[in-house]
Amino acid sequence: MRFAKFVFIGAGIWGLIVLPPLFWLVDVTGRLYSPPADYPQFYYGFISVALAWQVAFLVIGSNPQRFRLLMIPSMLEKFGYVAILIVLYRLGRISALDFQPSLPDFILGVLFVVAFIKTRSPKPAP
Repeated sequence: MRFAKFVFIGAGIWGLIVLPPLFWLVDVTGRLYSPPADYPQFYYGFISVALAWQVAFLVIGSNPQRFRLLMIPSMLEKFGYVAILIVLYRLGRISALDFQPSLPDFILGVLFVVAFIKTRSPKPAP
């Protein structure tokens, strides 16, 4: 249980540290690609949804046994992003540099799987 608390609270804090600056880095993001100002609903929408998930991670970390089923969509959130970047990289649509941000999400996704397994309820004795 302590492992799951540590993983989910750590993931939530990490996300709350690294995501909010993106609200103010829209100009930097637009230097290598078309500016996010061309599609602000996707750019700011992505950041807002990602921030909501960071709060969900904190909620899960507050009581991993109670919120265990929320770990499943948490894994989908992490591995979905990683899978999309893998496909884009293999298709040559993003560079290796753009693929690198998937590494922390992949590691967190694996830790979420381990936390999910470790929080299983013990089987009742016959």
